[in-house]
Amino acid sequence: MDYLNAFLCGGILCAIGQILIDHTRLTPARILTGYVVAGVLLSAVGLYQPLADWGGAGATVPLTGFGHALARGVKTAVAEQGWLGVLTGGLTATAGGIAAAVVSAVLVALIFKPGDKR
Repeated sequence: MDYLNAFLCGGILCAIGQILIDHTRLTPARILTGYVVAGVLLSAVGLYQPLADWGGAGATVPLTGFGHALARGVKTAVAEQGWLGVLTGGLTATAGGIAAAVVSAVLVALIFKPGDKR
């Protein structure tokens, strides 16, 4: 059942993104940013954690999950360090994902020839 919930949750998030691409003039970069901000806002009002509990990786892996991780990291860091946590909490909580993205990008750039589209 966990796999089905993850598939449904991730599929719904992807379907919403596809609908935004097909029926609005939003660029992919704006949709990406909107998903991260939506994750932060839904976390702030307490709605994303129940979604993550139900959807598992279908909710935590997409961009909304990144926003949720940022918000959760800031909340934890503010509780521990005070207002300094606003600046450090999000980066601390998502450092592993950011590092993985950078390392992957470097490896792909070394293997393939990067360049502009023609």
